[in-house]
Amino acid sequence: MHLFSNFVILYPLIVSIVWITGAIFFGILQHQVPLRRPSEQEATPLVSVLIPAHNEETTLHEVVESVSRLTYQHIELILIDDGSSDETLNVMRALQTQYAAQLLIKVVPVKQNGGKANALNVGLDSAEGEYLLCLDSDSYIDQDALSHMMLQFYNDDKIGAVAGRPVVRNRTTLLGRLQLLEYIGIIDIIKRGQAFITGHITTVSGVIVVYRKRAVKEVNRWTVEALTEDIDMTWKLYTKHWRVAYCPQAVSWILVPEHLKALIKQRRRWARGGLEVLVRNRQLILNGRLAEQWLLVDMVISNAWALCCTFAVLMYFLTMVFAHVLILDGGILFVLTLISIVQFIIGFTSSQRQGYVDWQDLLLLPMYFVFYWVVNLVSCITALGSFFIDPKRKGVWASPDRGV
Repeated sequence: MHLFSNFVILYPLIVSIVWITGAIFFGILQHQVPLRRPSEQEATPLVSVLIPAHNEETTLHEVVESVSRLTYQHIELILIDDGSSDETLNVMRALQTQYAAQLLIKVVPVKQNGGKANALNVGLDSAEGEYLLCLDSDSYIDQDALSHMMLQFYNDDKIGAVAGRPVVRNRTTLLGRLQLLEYIGIIDIIKRGQAFITGHITTVSGVIVVYRKRAVKEVNRWTVEALTEDIDMTWKLYTKHWRVAYCPQAVSWILVPEHLKALIKQRRRWARGGLEVLVRNRQLILNGRLAEQWLLVDMVISNAWALCCTFAVLMYFLTMVFAHVLILDGGILFVLTLISIVQFIIGFTSSQRQGYVDWQDLLLLPMYFVFYWVVNLVSCITALGSFFIDPKRKGVWASPDRGV
């Protein structure tokens, strides 16, 4: 029982310290070893921008406008309507006409909703570029993002994908602001730490990622059955010995769920997608590269921790109710809180300089810590349950809940 308690307490503590340390050195390395920029004589490769959409008539204008403002201008834009039941297809055709003088826009209709992975495969068939920039239809890409991401490819021929950095833009609700803190204080820090320590990241973010088209074709395109196409593609690239890089300078402004039920549903899908990838790539735990072994073992341990933590919390409350014993270890709570604050401050400092967050957001810190652990713990446990109950579930799109 003592070993069990130590695992529940020490695992998040140790992992946080590891990723925080890696994130610090990642930032130092980026400043001290700048990437090589291509000379004027070098050709600028064509990038195909793929934007799949399902019932997104209200958000398409913004993402297309943001693409039209990109400083990297050698692009074509491919809009894929994935079986929408609203005016999405007509909006796409109107945008094609509106931006005809600025952008080469192709509109590709798909009759039946087959999910994001299928829509991307359809878009790939129309893509003429050497690289594929995949964006969510409800996002807004920063004008310099693609330029930053392409530098990674110029510097390493083995990079198959470069992940950008999502930043929350709908902050009018408490849930939206808490997710803003999560993206800058947890998700960004973990990816920086993973990129420095392992040279890999667990997954790209499907909302903003550039793929080398040759790499995508080498791994037989996107898996239509995958619940989370971004996690699945990341690990398909690893199996063919491609690298995946992280570029935090490449920002995309995103909309996030504004209702708790929708948020847990989203996180459950992420967690289940991770489980699917873990099971599908379990052989890499023994024969993969060291970085892949590290990340997969961490995925196994994190799921085991979620189960153990749930059991520990349940036993704690049962003891408190039936034995009337309240046990609070102030030292442990202090250390865990301190580590969480340090992790947040590192992400906050960088984001505050770039205007992504305000100092007032610090007032939400106490609630933020509870929010992060509770939401992700519930999502992980329910994902484990759904994975074993319905293992063949396929990913299709439904209209999302988020602020506009």
